[in-house]
Amino acid sequence: MWHAGPVRRSPEAGRPGALRLGVSLAPGMRVGLYGGSFNPVHDGHLQVTRIAKAKLGLDRVIWLVTPGNPLKAPPGDLAARVAAVRKAVTDPAMIVSDLEARTGTRFSIDTLRVLQARYPRVHFVWIMGADNLASFHRWRGWAEIMRRVPVAVIARPASMMKALSSPAARRFALARLPSAKARRLAVRPPPAWVFLATPLNYASSTQLRSRAVVS
Repeated sequence: MWHAGPVRRSPEAGRPGALRLGVSLAPGMRVGLYGGSFNPVHDGHLQVTRIAKAKLGLDRVIWLVTPGNPLKAPPGDLAARVAAVRKAVTDPAMIVSDLEARTGTRFSIDTLRVLQARYPRVHFVWIMGADNLASFHRWRGWAEIMRRVPVAVIARPASMMKALSSPAARRFALARLPSAKARRLAVRPPPAWVFLATPLNYASSTQLRSRAVVS
């Protein structure tokens, strides 16, 4: 889903007619996009989406469960991870999707192009934890993502300073909105982003995997 390197136009990104998202998105909707390997899904992930939905006034949040993340070790079986996320997510306004596997998109920028081509009148917002903003400049097409959609960054433990001093935060410093205006983020023209400070949840996929190995 993420990778460093130059942006390339993928064939899949130009074929919105092939998209099978499994959900109907109406024009004017405010829809959050939350991508990750979720290996495994935990309370920290759930908190990010709950806060984003509430603070941004989103109609839907789509969990994009990626087949793999080039910046991390290969995750577990996709079908099992999708099933686990669906079990964990109980809010009917949150949709769990294996969109990237079905469309063949490997990177977030390509997935975003597909969705915007398919739903040109939906207001998408990219959601990420602060730990991801710290390394966002390593994602393929990260600056284009910032220019395509508003971005909401949710506080995560030990990541706030790294996130707010990151190359992405510095480059788009003038596009940052105060948290008091978060509810208008979805309809703001990009680049626009907000950092939402929240009660911290220390759950970590890495720690959970380590505990599973030890047990």
